[in-house]
Amino acid sequence: MKRSLYDELMRWKDREEHLPILLRGARQVGKSYLVEHFGKTNFEDVAVADFESRPELKEAFTTRDPKEIVTRLEFALRKPIKEEKTLLFLDEIQLCPEVLISLRYFKEKMPKLHVIAAGSLLEFLLNEESYSFPVGRVEFLYLRPLSFVEYLHSVSPLMAERLEKFDLKHPPSSLEHKELLKLIRRYLFTGGMPAAVKESLKEESLLETQRVHHRILLAYQSDFGKYAKHTQHKYLQIIFQKAPPLITKLLKFSHIAPDVRSRDLKPALDILCHAGLFQRICATTAAGLPLHAHMKDDRFKLLYLDVGLLQTATKVDATHFFEQDILQINSGMLAEQYVGQELLAYAEPFQNAPLLFWERAGGEAEVDYVISVDSHIIPIEVKAGITGTLRSMHEFLREKKSRLGVRVSEHPLGLHDNILSIPFYLMKSLDRLVKSCFS
Repeated sequence: MKRSLYDELMRWKDREEHLPILLRGARQVGKSYLVEHFGKTNFEDVAVADFESRPELKEAFTTRDPKEIVTRLEFALRKPIKEEKTLLFLDEIQLCPEVLISLRYFKEKMPKLHVIAAGSLLEFLLNEESYSFPVGRVEFLYLRPLSFVEYLHSVSPLMAERLEKFDLKHPPSSLEHKELLKLIRRYLFTGGMPAAVKESLKEESLLETQRVHHRILLAYQSDFGKYAKHTQHKYLQIIFQKAPPLITKLLKFSHIAPDVRSRDLKPALDILCHAGLFQRICATTAAGLPLHAHMKDDRFKLLYLDVGLLQTATKVDATHFFEQDILQINSGMLAEQYVGQELLAYAEPFQNAPLLFWERAGGEAEVDYVISVDSHIIPIEVKAGITGTLRSMHEFLREKKSRLGVRVSEHPLGLHDNILSIPFYLMKSLDRLVKSCFS
């Protein structure tokens, strides 16, 4: 499967000076596969120290001297680890916190060795006060589920390349538009978890794909004991099971469990966000740039890790899934999840800032997402149909004196009355298309 982060790793490899990489992301998004494939393709060898399968390798990190660490790993892995020739991959490092401390010394004492560290529950280690993080000596990269374009590269590389050529002067033909919307439906059902995508490519049965989703969801629940105290466990279960139907809605803990105190649920939600299973979409007044300076982090919606997992978690009926308009499935929740997931997928891979939405005080008007493109503040609405009132969008444009709004829907690509209509399948081109409206 072609991952866009691969190109970022190539740029990192070719830099004369490079920092060790800390690869972050939820379990089962493909971190280990990506790194090992990258290493085998671009280095003479890959030395993998997996602290889950080989916990004894932790003993190599009782020293902070990287040369001594490498010597010990060479002995245990039975292979040489050479600067500029070997990729050293330290996997599941949450089980060996000393790795995090040692990374700074690799930069200082073995700068020509390429080192990537990863861990599925890494966020908990990074939030431990007892471990000082080597600021400025490590580079962050985030890996997420496959985006629609990455998925399309697996299904039809030709169509994936074709997407890059569409613009307002050369929009998709009617036939291309219809075929791409069919693939969007397939992606909404399958999602971007690598195991589910792989299953969908070899099996016609939709139920097999959903079985993969169920296995992944059960695996996440089995992880709860790894990063929660016993007293928190039941609250994690409550949120994990009750929150999916509330995705993309303003979150009120009373809607999740009216008989449980919010002060018990809030820490559990923080844990699930650290694990990457949920992400906040925070309210912003959008009073200026940067947008995050005007964020209200006490008012937020939730985004799920993956749209395919979400449709399984909310028990979408597979037999009717492909008969409904995209904006009608679960009252548009999957469409809004998809757009948020795509915005994250195409963001800079070294950032993990929360997504933003806009609401007027009192909740009289609301815009699904707000982003900035160059110096422009751009509101985004996920809407059905060709016409639609877009009342909140127009109020935002008037109030903020913005020159352009974006509607994401099944409607073809087009620009009318300062509203740029982008079909679901062109989310990766959103920035490019917006910039063309100002040129």
